Amino acid sequence: MSIENLSSHKSFDGWHKQYKHYSETLSCPMRFAIYLPPQTAQGEKVPVLYWLSGLTCTDENFMQKAGAHRIAAELGIALVAPDTSPRGEAVADDEGYDLGQGAGFYVNATQAPWNRHYHMYDYVLQELPQLIEASFPVSDKRAIAGHSMGGHGALVLALRNPGRYTSVSAFSPIANPVDCPWGQKAFRAYLGEDSRSWEDYDASLLMRRTSARLPARVDIGEADEFLQEQLKPHTLEAAAAASGYPLQLNRHPGYDHSYYFIASFIEQHLRFHAQYLQG
Repeated sequence: MSIENLSSHKSFDGWHKQYKHYSETLSCPMRFAIYLPPQTAQGEKVPVLYWLSGLTCTDENFMQKAGAHRIAAELGIALVAPDTSPRGEAVADDEGYDLGQGAGFYVNATQAPWNRHYHMYDYVLQELPQLIEASFPVSDKRAIAGHSMGGHGALVLALRNPGRYTSVSAFSPIANPVDCPWGQKAFRAYLGEDSRSWEDYDASLLMRRTSARLPARVDIGEADEFLQEQLKPHTLEAAAAASGYPLQLNRHPGYDHSYYFIASFIEQHLRFHAQYLQG
């Protein structure tokens, strides 16, 4: 599992680094970014928060725009941000921004041509953590978070694998993808016409039937232009009420879907995860 360092930048006495590696899971080169807090320079192994970004994003958006480094440095938490899909000339793509490269939806595709490369679920769950834990001074304590498509991915991965993570959080997640245009388009392409195969990747359906009680926080901007048609947070709230899931869902007047919203509340999310990562 060799990795190639592409860049290094000192930040709040820690280091933000970008790496490239070949992914056996995705059958293509992949890029990820990691922030190593200053505690790692003193020989500490620190816990990791995995961040999954949204449509059209790469590993760079969160690290550059969220303002997370300062609090991660204070709390002693490493941040890892993978790319949002497999990429390359040989990787299937689509003209739309919401399918193909930059839009992996964190599923394991079963349909051609997508099933050759699009296995982001397995990549985030297995291969990437194995690589991070073998290559950097981090522990095996993991939390997961994300935004929009990445919020969907974080919730699904955590709800299906509660033993792998201490906690989960999301900004503006696509909460009910089986019943929104973004999710239906992606799932039909990646998973096929049988909508029953989509249900394992829907956070609202998973939260309604799970017996797990992994700590979960979700933040929504009430001025989000995608709120009603694409995100549908009310379905997640109803699922939590039906199953008794301890979901903390916060609505914020005036905030939209952008990284201005994420930057405004990322400190609360990091402190939320720190309770469980360091507990």
